[in-house]
Amino acid sequence: MTMPVKPAVTVPTLESLKAASPAEQARLGCTDTLREILQQPETWRDTATRLADPATQGMLGELLATPPHHIVLTGSGSSVYVGECLAPVLQDGLGLPSQAIAAGTLLTHRRGTLPHGRGLLVSIARSGNSPESASVVDQVLEAEPDYQHLVVTCNAQGQLATRYRSEPRVHVLQLSPRTNDRSLVMTSSFTNLVLGGSGLLRDRAGKADAGLADLAANIATLLFERHGDALAREGAADFDAALYLGSGAAFGAAREAALKMLEMSGGAVSAMCETYLGLRHGPMSWLDRPCPVVAFLSSASAVRAYELDLLREIARKKLGGVRIVVGEAIPADVIGPNDVAVELPGLSQLDEAQQAMVHVVAGQLLALFRCLALGQQPDAPSQGVLTRVVEPFAIHSAETGA
Repeated sequence: MTMPVKPAVTVPTLESLKAASPAEQARLGCTDTLREILQQPETWRDTATRLADPATQGMLGELLATPPHHIVLTGSGSSVYVGECLAPVLQDGLGLPSQAIAAGTLLTHRRGTLPHGRGLLVSIARSGNSPESASVVDQVLEAEPDYQHLVVTCNAQGQLATRYRSEPRVHVLQLSPRTNDRSLVMTSSFTNLVLGGSGLLRDRAGKADAGLADLAANIATLLFERHGDALAREGAADFDAALYLGSGAAFGAAREAALKMLEMSGGAVSAMCETYLGLRHGPMSWLDRPCPVVAFLSSASAVRAYELDLLREIARKKLGGVRIVVGEAIPADVIGPNDVAVELPGLSQLDEAQQAMVHVVAGQLLALFRCLALGQQPDAPSQGVLTRVVEPFAIHSAETGA
């Protein structure tokens, strides 16, 4: 089933938006968001260089010299989805149990969720100023003395980067200031935080420059140049719900892409994310409407087989609306005449975390153009509802509730 294209305003293509004057971009309210989406290949190269720096390698090596019993990745909002992109890759690559736990969950239920014993808590943050961020580190430093801490942040002036300079258990990986997105929504900050966290896979860091140069080229030439206008067109279509699918690390990407759609549409588009196998257990009822299905394909053959089976089932039952499939070697039988194949040769050469970075970029573009189609401003959607950094709130004692 095709979607009726009824944009609220005239929506540009990606190429015309890039070519627009600064004044026109400002009028559309997309100056920061557009720049921050498009700068990702270049900033990835910079992050790769930082990871290969001997001082960074030494710091990360110190954290893993005595291997922790487990790794916990934490953050709030998009930042915890960074952790979800990283956890499967770190567990596979390091052989250490790794999981993502939201900072809010650690704040309210640390005793029931944080593993005890020698651990590594990786705090992930764009600003490092969210109320729960430093509070979680404070509590874990006090309650779990066997934990080491790694802060991965985009903001050198944030609380997470500055508060613990005299604490030997806390180490900071500082990303480029350019990654500290000015837009309300996280875009280049998200993908660079994924890449930064993957620096714990130290045996790969020396190869980061060449690998990231290839990745950046793929993103720039294939996603932006070849697929950007198709994603712009689909973002301009008339829909008020969307579904995002991913497996493993790509589920973190699906969660982030769904959040981008919800945030940038100002809540006008309801976005849901699921695993491919989880969709059959009730959530498939979401597809009783002609909503887009955004599918991030795995490159692992066994995982991919399950994913393709699900996409074929959806097509056979004529569920949902247009399918936007992002991956490599996308089979023709899962792409109908009105669907979009975001074909990305070489994607399978990357690890799951890097693939998730690429998947997220497709989600960012779709959300950007949905926002413009609704007449909203991508740099500051949801006026009066959301703020770039969550406003301060009271932190209560876990023991007294005071």
